[in-house]
Formats: sequence, structure tokens, C-alpha cells
Amino acid sequence: MLRRDLLKSLAVGSFFAAHPQFLGSAFAEEGQRRVIPWQNWSGKESCVPRVKSAPRDLDELVSLIRAAQGPVRAAGSGHSFTPLVPTDDTLISLRRFSGLKSLDGEKMRATFGAGTRLGNVGEPLAQAGQALHNMPDINKQTLAGAFATGTHGTGKSLGALHSHLTELQMVTASGDLLTCSRDQNPEIFDAARVSLGSLGVLTEVTLQNRATYKLKRHSWVEPLEDLLSRAGQLGEENLTFEFFFIPFSDMAIATTTNETDEPITGRPPDDDNEGVLELKDLRDKLGWFSALRSWLINQAVKGQGEEEFVDEWWKIFPYEREVRFNEMEYHLPAEVGPDVVRAIRDVIEKKHHEVFFPVEFRYTRADDAWLSPFYNRASCSVAVHRYFEEDFKPFFADVEPIHWAHEGRPHWGKIHTLGAAALSELYPRWQDFLDVRAELDPGGKFLNTHLKDLFGLP
Repeated sequence: MLRRDLLKSLAVGSFFAAHPQFLGSAFAEEGQRRVIPWQNWSGKESCVPRVKSAPRDLDELVSLIRAAQGPVRAAGSGHSFTPLVPTDDTLISLRRFSGLKSLDGEKMRATFGAGTRLGNVGEPLAQAGQALHNMPDINKQTLAGAFATGTHGTGKSLGALHSHLTELQMVTASGDLLTCSRDQNPEIFDAARVSLGSLGVLTEVTLQNRATYKLKRHSWVEPLEDLLSRAGQLGEENLTFEFFFIPFSDMAIATTTNETDEPITGRPPDDDNEGVLELKDLRDKLGWFSALRSWLINQAVKGQGEEEFVDEWWKIFPYEREVRFNEMEYHLPAEVGPDVVRAIRDVIEKKHHEVFFPVEFRYTRADDAWLSPFYNRASCSVAVHRYFEEDFKPFFADVEPIHWAHEGRPHWGKIHTLGAAALSELYPRWQDFLDVRAELDPGGKFLNTHLKDLFGLP
């Protein structure tokens, strides 16, 4: 009992150390007013807004937006690594705009509050006999945040989350409530499905779903080169396919999922977090001796067997990511993925012995949202990570040009250095998006410094 209480105390202490915005000592004094700081999950981004509010209803949200003098930004769960949220004026939480609002069993559609977290979507849908077509591997994001940044899962035949939007409601800079779909305000709908939060504040979203289902997850270890040679085939043959290449080894951990009618076995606890910390420990002790480090990793990984288990879809897709990091992810033409992974491996082995986080590879189907990284292009996604306490800049600076050489489009919520000139070349409907944005928000109420730079605006 004493041990349990001690562990609880340590867990609470760790939480507040990682999230100082919840502590009274973290309040910033400004005259007699106390302002609560905000920071993202990794701690990279932060701000001290003049107003921080969680409106109770639509009327309060409208009043807040109309009264705002400076940049208005909505904060989801803080899982973006780019400066999309920071503002010195008005920061809005949509936590009261959450939950399942309505169901259409005939059309297999469901409407949720835009502030609903992905982790709270699966169970109510499953109880109603519905399911998302796909999910990302982290389920902490809000729906609004996931749509705004083009968040995706994996699967050559599966689209990103926003590709299943059928309708959305948002409050514009003028305080008007706007409903958009393919039939109602269709051009705004094409812009708003992935908007970086620059068109308005989402309040409700309606998703096209499917009948609920079970998935079998199969994981195994395979030499990286063998896996790269058949990545396209594995992507075609399975509902989902992804792999993680382990730096300074010859091996990768691959995972597929497929629908099944087999009985549920239950999902075992994730051990990914422990594995990452073990790789960090090995780096710390043997970073100077790469040959021994590689031999030890290869021997450890080769000893891992295959794993299979069956559970409901919403319990299979997401992983628990407890070890914090900063991330760069680019979306590339699907066919160039293996060459990009090889090039990143070479950069790591030649210049960056400090890297220990695995390199992630996934597929996503093309869609037609204007600022979707998957616009009119079947894509693969390659992501690199650095531990949150370590400087990511040198490593990311060496990796990013590899993506540029293959017409990569950055994940909007993950670190990149592209500006308006380069982005306008990558997105055929870039100017159309800017025109819609200027029409809806001529005064730039929803633009912070990052978005102005990104869009090339003064």
C-alpha cells in the first residue's frame, strides 16, 4: 500500500512537472491580473494569452470572438509541434464543445462537438454500431485540431480523418455561424477541411462512418532492406501497413492490421515507451561506439518473435505515446518512400549518432481538400523524432532537404521550415485557399505570427 501511494505521488508530480500551466506557481503576473500560460505537449511552444477562455455555449463563443482585439486561436490538446496556437491575445478551449451530438443510422453518420478528443469517439460510435474508417496512432487530439492539421493514420486505401467529413459548422471572424458541406458552401468546405484554424473556430463536425468491425494486428521484425523492397506490396495486401526503422540497426518493426471475424483476444499492454527509453539508455552509454551499439540492437531485436491479437477497431489503432519528443513528418509520393528512408538512414549513421528514436513510415490515400498534404496524391509519410529535452534543429535541418528533393509536403502540425513561396508550388489550390481566407477573415483575426509568415502576409 505504501508503494502504491508513493507511485501515485510520483505520477502526480511527473504530471505537473510536464504541465506547469496547471500549477498556481505558473501563473504570470500582469498588474493585478493573473494569466495562465499555455504550452504544447513537448514543451516546445508556449504563450501567455491576454484572455484564456473555455466558452460554455455558442453564444459565449460568438461574443468572445466578436470582442477579441488581437489574434484568436483555438487550442486543442497541444499535440502540434509548430506554432499554430500561440497568441498574446485570445486563446480558446473547445472542451465544452464535445461529445456525441447526433446519429444517423441509415446514412452511417455521426455528429460530434469539435472539441471531442479522438479517444472519446470510438466507444460511443461502437455502441451505436458505427466506426471510423481509420484513426491516427495517437488519440489525444481533438477532432478540430486533427482536421485543421491534416492528421492521418495509415493505409493505402484509407484517407486521412478530414476525408470523411461530410459537414462542419464554424464561427467566422464576424461572429456568424457557417455550415459547410459539399452541397452548402462547397468551396469553403474544401478549404475548411484542412485550414490550420485560419478560417474560423469549428463547433460541430459530421463524419461519414461505416459499420463497426474488429481488427487483427500482426507485428514482426524484418531486415530493413527486405521490408523496403516489399513495402508497396505489403501496403496493397493489407488494410494498414507501417514500420519503424531502428537507427543503428539493420532491422525494422513492421505492423499490419486487417479486418477479422475471429474472437477478441484483447490487446496486451504497449511496451513501446519502455523500448524507446532502452534505446536512449544504449545511446547514452554507447553512442561513441556505434559498431557495438548496432550489434547489441540487432541481437536484441532479432530475438523478438511475432505478435498477433484481435480487438475492436478503436482499441487497435492508437498507441500510448508517453515519452515526449519533437517531430518532423513529410508526406511524399508513395513510390519514393523507400529511397527517402534509405537517405535518412545514411544521414543518421554518418552525422547524427545522437539519434535513437525509430523512423516511422506510413501510407495514406489521396483526397481533395485544398490544403491536405494528400491533395490529389497517394502518399507515404516519413517521420523523424528527437527527445523533447534535446536540440532537434541540427538533425531536422539535415533531413528536411531530403524531403524537398522528392516534392514532400510537410505535416501542418509538425516541424518544418517551408514558407509561402515553396508551399504555393506544392499546393495547386494555394491561392484559392488564400482567397477564401481573405473573404472570411479580411482583418486577419485568426492569424498569429506563424500563420502570417506561412501565408506570406504582412
